[in-house]
Amino acid sequence: MLKKSIFLLILVFLSACQSGGPSTKLTVELSDFAITPNQLSVPAGAEIQIKVVNNGTVEHNFYIMQYGVDVGDMFDEEDIANAYWEVDAQPDESVELSFTAPDQPGTYQIVCGMPGHLQAGMVGTLEVVK
Repeated sequence: MLKKSIFLLILVFLSACQSGGPSTKLTVELSDFAITPNQLSVPAGAEIQIKVVNNGTVEHNFYIMQYGVDVGDMFDEEDIANAYWEVDAQPDESVELSFTAPDQPGTYQIVCGMPGHLQAGMVGTLEVVK
């Protein structure tokens, strides 16, 4: 919990440091068991406003992994440390947050880290473009 609080404080600080330029708005729906859309694209370094909607009947989360990280077949504690950004959503909950897209262009893996959800197909990609 402390780790998550520190991460959120860092996000708030980084958001406050933004230049106020244009932002990219995304909506992602989590269901049992899919991420829709499962392919996202954002400009490198852009301010991202994301709304994560859990339309499912169980808790889901939405992890964007660091560049070059592929969690493989199972999400575990080690993968949490390799996440770039994460949000949890209870059934019928919408969570709106902002973060700064990575500066490194490339493909970033998106997963639901709840036990069994990755294996059930809750996986996608975030393409960061120049």
